[in-house]
Amino acid sequence: MTGVKAASCHGGSTAVASPPGTPVVALAGNPNVGKSTVFNALTGARQHVGNWPGKTVDVARGPWRLPGGRRAEVVDLPGTYSLVPCSPDEELTRELIVTGQVDAVVVALDAGNLARNLYLLAQLLETGRPVAVALTMVDTAAARGLAVDAAALAARTGVPVVPIDARSGRGLPELGAAVSGLLDDPRPPVPPALGAAEEVLAELEAAVADVPELAGLPRRWVATALLSGDVPEDTPDAVRATAAELGDRLAAATGDAGDDLWDADAALADQRYAWAHEVLEASVRREAGADADTRTDRVDRVLTSRAFGLPILLAVMWTVFTATTTLAKPLQDGLAALFDGPVTSGANSALAWAPGWLDGLIVQGLIGGVGQVLSFVPLMIIMFVLMTLLEDSGYLARAAFLADRLMRAMGLPSRAFLPLLVGFGCNVPALSATRILPNARQRLLLGLVIPYLSCSARLVVYVLMASIFFGSMAGTVVFGMYVLSIVMVVAVGLLLRRTLFRDVTHEPLVLELPPYRVPTVRVTAAQTWVRLRGFLRTASGIIVGTVTAVWLLSSVSLHGEAFGKGPIEDSAMAGISRAAAPVFEPLGFGDWHPAAAMVTGFVAKEAVVATMAQTYTVAEPGDGHRPGALGARIKDTFEKTSHGHPTPAALAFLVFLLAYTPCMTTVATQWQTIGRRLTLYGMGMQLVIAWVLALAVFQLGRLM
Repeated sequence: MTGVKAASCHGGSTAVASPPGTPVVALAGNPNVGKSTVFNALTGARQHVGNWPGKTVDVARGPWRLPGGRRAEVVDLPGTYSLVPCSPDEELTRELIVTGQVDAVVVALDAGNLARNLYLLAQLLETGRPVAVALTMVDTAAARGLAVDAAALAARTGVPVVPIDARSGRGLPELGAAVSGLLDDPRPPVPPALGAAEEVLAELEAAVADVPELAGLPRRWVATALLSGDVPEDTPDAVRATAAELGDRLAAATGDAGDDLWDADAALADQRYAWAHEVLEASVRREAGADADTRTDRVDRVLTSRAFGLPILLAVMWTVFTATTTLAKPLQDGLAALFDGPVTSGANSALAWAPGWLDGLIVQGLIGGVGQVLSFVPLMIIMFVLMTLLEDSGYLARAAFLADRLMRAMGLPSRAFLPLLVGFGCNVPALSATRILPNARQRLLLGLVIPYLSCSARLVVYVLMASIFFGSMAGTVVFGMYVLSIVMVVAVGLLLRRTLFRDVTHEPLVLELPPYRVPTVRVTAAQTWVRLRGFLRTASGIIVGTVTAVWLLSSVSLHGEAFGKGPIEDSAMAGISRAAAPVFEPLGFGDWHPAAAMVTGFVAKEAVVATMAQTYTVAEPGDGHRPGALGARIKDTFEKTSHGHPTPAALAFLVFLLAYTPCMTTVATQWQTIGRRLTLYGMGMQLVIAWVLALAVFQLGRLM
């Protein structure tokens, strides 16, 4: 084990961006116990995601208003089954807690699966940090005939236990009161009695009591960690030798001499489970005649079956994309008309006094480019709402189960599906999420295939082009792009598995599926706003910067005319784009307008639409920028460059957009995650694959 060192108990307050003196509360728990729902309910839409200071693992943080107006910073730690880490994110969870970088811990326990959840609680109690239990899934447990006595559970564990329903908000004030009590009186909890291991633990605690290198770390946790082989950094050799000797003694006293797998760690685990069993017996009862076959079990027989699971998943995703494009179109047209009409006219009137260059920058540049992107906000809202509904209902977790066979073919574990799922929103956090994989080679392989996922920024371009060229079939075309994205991830993954990553082997499926739930308006609205805000925050700065750069280049004449006076066809922007256009000639869109969009698309895919709107608008300033005129211009360009085959040329454009080099932010994150050499290799591979695929699409399409 590395990275765990002694720290002051106030380290957490300075580690996060909070006002001085703000207590930090960690939210811990097994995967799929409702922890993220609790976090969302506590923080609302005020949360943010970023690296913990000094670490490369992303965590979500947000303010929690405790009773009496007191504020705390709550940190949503990565889900884990144990404090003995096997991946960087689990290591972060362990380190923040045991080194005292948090002031209290709220552990979410699934009322229907206490037997499994109590093991982590036992380890948390051993850290000596103040702990409160948030008892989740109480209604689901009741549906299975399980009743949890919260008072009895609190009495047996020695910590506050609060049943909650984070989706409705029930129990959250009581949880806040319990945490306030812990912060006011941060007495360490009593660790669970581990039976036959107690004598050895007492000796080891005494042995580490006066070791300077371990000062500040909880002695009970240090003792259990040493016996488990999770040795703290800088532990002296003498202490390691003592731990090894005592561990052998514990294993010999509790296990079978002929069992080669039995050791001190197994002995500790056995005693923790024995403690968990006693707690369970005292606090949980099953109603007579209760049916263990739940509604979730019955639904899963269909939705996760071999025969129906994958077709149903594809049908659901097709419905999502079709509904998105259909419902969003009237709203998009309305916003586009607003920017093309009243906003543009108002800006022209307000800037009547301004010099021509300022009027051009604001009206032709910012309003034309940014306005076109903002017209897609309704589409993003609808998409985020539908995806949140699927996620909150528990259905998206089933997608990981259905995708397990594909994951295994690429040599990746089923948990790799989580970063891939995140990648459909944005490739950047998806690359950060690769750290949940314990195997370094698997992380590198996953980091190379993630850029082939269709992020939400690409979705804006798909919808624009599909609406122009495919009309009522736009939703199906967009859906097809996402299917192609998945196919490319699998195909490239298989190629890499057979070349650079022959040593990567698959792992057995270990997956816990949450129960199906009815999504709530409050959670759906909060999550939709968080995602939309993140998209707008990221896109706004990039688009404004790109639009300004495109306008400047479009205003500089290559033939010596005054700034902003010459035609855009003679501008520096057109010149740069014409130099790149021949590359796209065999693909059916060898004109400088789409070439310019591809160039700025490397900065950010959101900029593709803005660049198209901007260059076409500036090219013909006298037409009043009528609603729908952009589509007509684009269609006319593709008609000419494809020599009468605009539809396959448009498909080739979309395929190239999907497969070629991702945005600069993704490349920078990839560089940090998988290294310079593999990042450059991946960029070259993406450009080659994108060009070859787009060529095949156009050439075969025009023949058909």
